[in-house]
Amino acid sequence: MSSAFHDLAAQSYGGDEAGLICGYLFDATAPEPARSIDSAQAAAWLGAQPEDTVVDDGNRAYVWLHFNLSHAQAERWLVRHANLSDTFYETLHEGLPSTRIERADDSLIAVINDVHFEFSFEPSDISTLWISVGPRLVVTARTKPLRSVDALRTAVKAGDAPRSSTELLEHLLRAQADVLVKIVRGVTSRIDRIEDELLAGRLDHKRARLGVLRRLLVRLQRLLAPEPAALFRLLQGPPAWMAEPDVQELRGSTEEFSVVLRDMQALQERIKLLQEEIAANVNEDNNRSLFVLTVVTVLALPINILAGLFGMNVGGIPLAEHKHGFWIVVAIVASFTAVAAWAAFRKKR
Repeated sequence: MSSAFHDLAAQSYGGDEAGLICGYLFDATAPEPARSIDSAQAAAWLGAQPEDTVVDDGNRAYVWLHFNLSHAQAERWLVRHANLSDTFYETLHEGLPSTRIERADDSLIAVINDVHFEFSFEPSDISTLWISVGPRLVVTARTKPLRSVDALRTAVKAGDAPRSSTELLEHLLRAQADVLVKIVRGVTSRIDRIEDELLAGRLDHKRARLGVLRRLLVRLQRLLAPEPAALFRLLQGPPAWMAEPDVQELRGSTEEFSVVLRDMQALQERIKLLQEEIAANVNEDNNRSLFVLTVVTVLALPINILAGLFGMNVGGIPLAEHKHGFWIVVAIVASFTAVAAWAAFRKKR
């Protein structure tokens, strides 16, 4: 059972001998619009393509290749067969995870941040996806399994066949927006539960839990925020091979991202207000405890003073020989204690 699970995981996320996790040939004119291919078939198909890659109808065949960069052979295979822009390889190694989409020669280079497949609402569960989009080839590469790519892969397996490489990019962006919507919904649900517990008076450790959620949203927004602006700039001057309907679809996916980012901002403000309310409640509890300690100290002050005075081992202690001396001292202590209590509670009111 364990061996079968390991083989399945390797097949799903490890990639073949070239580091290719999955590959698909899309051809709207073929009987099978989306056909799975391996690295050898992809290399043969890319080698047989003509140099002229200008697309005029938006429906030519193209290939999508998804690589695992943790595989040692992945980048070597891309250099040997994919003929990608040098900017793509520079982006892989520059270590800047900020989201952006830019033109490089006649292709698009995108850096997109996504959540891990096993996402557990932790800020560290975010990784980068590198994308190169051309008229005949789309390459996506990552180091860890990501949700949006897996969602796109599942959709393609179910029969979804984007008619162009630009439409595939648009599908990927929409899949990422859907993942972020689910994250926002999950965070909203958690915040609702924390708010209900707060109203019920069960403070527990909700400040720490809210802090984790807020750091997650801040990091997601910081990494994703540049994307809509970058896409809008790109759509002002798209490559010649990009069809006008594809440009409009990309613009629509950009608007979806903007809505999700606004929702994240609203959630951050809500978390901030909850944190402030919890902090106010904690301060109020601390002040109440401090007041109780102060009152106890004030009430104990008369008896402590008299006990110290009458406890001195010297001559001339008053009431030492009086038969009602003890009760007289008790009356004095009670009187001073009552006065101190009245003064303390009068200030409290």
